[in-house]
Amino acid sequence: MTDTLSLSLAEIAVLLGEGKLKARHLVEAAIANHERFGGKLMAYSQWAPAHARQCADAADAAFAAGSRAGPLQGIPTSIKDLFAVSGFATFAGSPKRLPAKFEIDGPVVAALRRQLASVMGKTHMVEFAFGGSGQNAHYGSRYNPWDAKAHRSPGGSSSGAGVSLCEGSALLAFGSDTAASVRLPAAMTGNAGLKITKERWSTEGIVPLSFTFDTSGILTRSMADAAFAFAAIDPYLGDSFAFMRRVPTSVDGIRIGLADSWFWDDCENGIADVVRAAIEKLTRAGAVLKEMPLPEAREAYAVFCEGGVSAIELRAFLDRELPDWLATIDPVNAPALKNAENLSAREYLSRRLRLQAATQSAATRFDDIDVIATPTVMFTPHVLAEETGAEKFWARNRKIVHNLVPA
Repeated sequence: MTDTLSLSLAEIAVLLGEGKLKARHLVEAAIANHERFGGKLMAYSQWAPAHARQCADAADAAFAAGSRAGPLQGIPTSIKDLFAVSGFATFAGSPKRLPAKFEIDGPVVAALRRQLASVMGKTHMVEFAFGGSGQNAHYGSRYNPWDAKAHRSPGGSSSGAGVSLCEGSALLAFGSDTAASVRLPAAMTGNAGLKITKERWSTEGIVPLSFTFDTSGILTRSMADAAFAFAAIDPYLGDSFAFMRRVPTSVDGIRIGLADSWFWDDCENGIADVVRAAIEKLTRAGAVLKEMPLPEAREAYAVFCEGGVSAIELRAFLDRELPDWLATIDPVNAPALKNAENLSAREYLSRRLRLQAATQSAATRFDDIDVIATPTVMFTPHVLAEETGAEKFWARNRKIVHNLVPA
């Protein structure tokens, strides 16, 4: 990655605004990074260097005219292929192009477009975002760039998003998160992931998995970049530079709740030790640590393991909007969607009510703390060849999203 691309988003945005850096230079560097890997990491379902150059030229022309469209002007950005992006087909990880109404920009993409970001292409994903390993029977699975020898999971369902950041072909990646799909691939590829609070950002223009839990989200190379990009898109903030000036410069006095053993006991390969060391570093810097039980997490995970609500909500969407797509569903997902036919309204509503009660109870935990700290993922990225068949796949999936589902 070039020295320019290694700068933070805020630093790059300042240089672009001052005319010391050209958006076209950024895009050419991003394209060179992608070509350096020869596409072997398979980050993109639709790689669009010509389009990215057009975006960059438009951003540079606006800068030259003294026009500032937004903090993300000229920033190389990748977008998960369940977001509608005008000019691009939408497949949502399926083998067939979705109807034209799924190619109309929603509010999140429209905000990105208005700011004249450089769209590098659409990233690969798990079919209809249903699964966390990154596996896709139609297009193959993305490669985790941290292991050059073994084909390890990059996390899912936004599987190409984190990979695009690692290879340096994007500095900001858009994904969606229902149970884990932004935070998991971010963790597995060494990036930062932010699941946006439900309803804060619109999900219009995003192919749904679960209307109960779906949110859009972002992956970035650091939490500083996440804060900058969040403020740029967020409809309630809108000024990244002003927002960044308000971000505290220390953790002094921040109250951290240390989550109970359920989040820690099965961590492998020293993950728990690394996370605890990070928390201890924060306490030495002035944060206040407090033990925080969270029994509601167990209840949320239990509902998930019983089948949750995503399978039936996805099945309802497909039945209504895309019934022809059921015949070609990834074999590892087909049984879950078939079984959803037998879920009674009573059981579905019971799960919703159990989750609602857990939500209300968990909210009271934050009366005395600001955040709850846990390991993001308890397991290192697994070799994808290790799992075969739906039963083994879902057993693995339940393990890797263990700490993420409760959120």
